[in-house]
Amino acid sequence: MFFFFAGGLGQQVRQVLKSGAGKCIRCGSEADLVDYDKVLKLFFVPVWRWPGKDPVLHCRDCDLFFPQTLSPLISLATCRFCDRVVEPEFRFCPFCGSSL
Repeated sequence: MFFFFAGGLGQQVRQVLKSGAGKCIRCGSEADLVDYDKVLKLFFVPVWRWPGKDPVLHCRDCDLFFPQTLSPLISLATCRFCDRVVEPEFRFCPFCGSSL
């Protein structure tokens, strides 16, 4: 008798806590701070999921999950009018002049 098992353990984003919170350690693009679930899949169907312990960074481009300690958080804000990255100590956007 022979049995073939197709399954695995993976991670899946549950909730984005902060968008653009850091840089990916693999590809260098923006990474989001997320809460995640660990997922057990059997024949590519999710069978069991349980929450991860601590929030991690997740890269949308290369789909990599990695801890915050590997990439320090960038505490930069974005302007709500022009969507450009602004230092947190600024009260006005240096690009469009709007109030932050």
